[in-house]
Amino acid sequence: QVELVESGGGLVQPGGSLRLSCAASGSIFSINVMVMGWYRQAPGKERELISAITSGGSTNTADSVKGRFTISRDNAKNTVYLQMNNLKPEDTAVYYCNAITYSDRPRPHREEYWGKGTLVTVSA
Repeated sequence: QVELVESGGGLVQPGGSLRLSCAASGSIFSINVMVMGWYRQAPGKERELISAITSGGSTNTADSVKGRFTISRDNAKNTVYLQMNNLKPEDTAVYYCNAITYSDRPRPHREEYWGKGTLVTVSA
């Protein structure tokens, strides 16, 4: 029903910036994309939540990236962005887009979707 496609990853020097994008596509007329967010998984570590945003604009961001990363969302485009500034080597990870949806068809229920991930490498 919903496909998430990330883009914007790449190689950047410490202190640099990148903007990640994630677009949700599919037949979502009857689906409310309630929350979209970004997770990351660094080498040898578990996947962790970085930032999330609701359709109403409420955000939740991990302390490790507050002040450096900013999440935003375009509800009309069903797209979420992550502006990453002052990147550090420890930000190196695969970044995954996540979406939580709600629909009352055929019955009220939630669904969760994941993108395939985009690699961010921060290195001099």
